[in-house]
Amino acid sequence: MTWIAALPMYDWPEVRSDVDRSWETMRARFIANGVDAPEHLVRRNADMPPVPGGIRGEDGSIIAPDPATLDPDALDLDVLWRHPALLFSATCWGPMELGLQDHVQVIGQSPYDDVAGGSGIFYSSAIVGRRGEGASVMAPETGEPILPISLLRERKLAFNEHRSMSGHLALKRDLEAMGESLELFSELVETGAHRASVTAVARGEADFAAIDCRSWMLAERHEPAARDLHVVGWTGRRKGLPFIRARNIHLDFLM
Repeated sequence: MTWIAALPMYDWPEVRSDVDRSWETMRARFIANGVDAPEHLVRRNADMPPVPGGIRGEDGSIIAPDPATLDPDALDLDVLWRHPALLFSATCWGPMELGLQDHVQVIGQSPYDDVAGGSGIFYSSAIVGRRGEGASVMAPETGEPILPISLLRERKLAFNEHRSMSGHLALKRDLEAMGESLELFSELVETGAHRASVTAVARGEADFAAIDCRSWMLAERHEPAARDLHVVGWTGRRKGLPFIRARNIHLDFLM
């Protein structure tokens, strides 16, 4: 089977050439260790090899559809992460906790030392709101959560999806540790992506959003709507995105 690889989590159009260069560096390490890694990254369902009858787990049950049956120009991450030919990808600990870990191996971690809110393999999420809402807050060096409860109460929260650690679960857990919950918000607005959450807050469709620190860095550099926002708080620091491969691929080389 031909291996596939993807780096979908920070693959914004504006930095696609940088992502490709990162993969070139990673691929060279695979090649040096005798692993015939693919030259190009998967960015569409059409880039994945077909799996007739659907993707099956170790018990033989279907865990994801055949990518050939999906919209060829979209990218279904649940299918990508469960594809039996997946040599390398990044994912999120949210989906991992919710069942993905049963079908993949963790082979490394993303580094975050170059980003405000990150430290080594750990990252946090910036709580962003429109300028004029609250005071700007720097990322704490010790990584503890800084959540302006009174500012957030009875306001609208934009989030990318329920399974996202950075956009939903981290904030939920930090609030619960403080004796609060997501119910302090008047409404939760699901957007489908961190970038969409940034624009939703800028447009007034929501008041705040939790954006993982690397996505916020990308937004500050490439998303015009981010100019109208600032950071009013931070979630606590947690392990960043893990690198994974299919559980059925047995190699000595990790990352």
